[in-house]
Amino acid sequence: MKLVLTEPKWVQILLSLIVVAFISLFLILPLIYIFAAALSSGIHIYLNSITSPETLSSIYLTLTVVATVVPLNTFFGVLLAWTVTKYHFKGKSLMITLADLPFSISPVIGGLIFVLLFGDHGTLGKWLMAHNIQLVFNTAGIVIASLFVTYPFVARELIPVMESRGTQEEEASLILGASTLRTFFKVTVPNIKWGLLYGIILCSARTIGDFGAVSVISGHIVGQTNTMPLQVEAFYNGYQMEAAFALSSLMSVVALASLALKGYFDWKSSRTRSIDIK
Repeated sequence: MKLVLTEPKWVQILLSLIVVAFISLFLILPLIYIFAAALSSGIHIYLNSITSPETLSSIYLTLTVVATVVPLNTFFGVLLAWTVTKYHFKGKSLMITLADLPFSISPVIGGLIFVLLFGDHGTLGKWLMAHNIQLVFNTAGIVIASLFVTYPFVARELIPVMESRGTQEEEASLILGASTLRTFFKVTVPNIKWGLLYGIILCSARTIGDFGAVSVISGHIVGQTNTMPLQVEAFYNGYQMEAAFALSSLMSVVALASLALKGYFDWKSSRTRSIDIK
């Protein structure tokens, strides 16, 4: 039974105008300003800004971190979702709660935790330094912090999908003689693929855009440990406004592309669910 709202027409119009005004002021207008400021000095300056050594270094480092973090968190996210939805055991609720921990902790605190843990004077830092292992103020530290910040995204998208599908199909596959691995790839993956892709997109976007945790653990070494958000800050603090807005525009394009993919995956997922119901 579909709920029908009966508010007066003027209330509907007023609420719609408020929502449109809010979206325009806080979402659309800043995006327009970023692209306008990035191109304000001409396309030549814009191209020089996004091809400068500092910008290219930050882009390369960011892509390296994404290429490392996203596959790892996809693997562990799928593993967590499979474990908590296919098996019954004591402590399952606690496991799900702990998986959400990065959502409740500030990314800055997350980065600080790893610095205190793996830094020169940290709990494990002295042992690591004695064995010539450096896990802070370099790419390894950025990867660790990004893994922590983005860990819940894939699992959080998959758990509801897997719970709604149940275990009947997997059980039937196993009864018919298929191995667990074959069952996963032939039965589970086709059922969760849109949720999985959605989680990967969210994980990738957050990895690219994270500032807090990475800022603490990276050391802000220009040309070495500055990811794209950190390099934007470096350009801004150095009064290189054209370069800051140029790099910001690239990140905005990534954000818009992620939003478009998110909408597509949402549509495909809802369409798949409606077909299953029929």
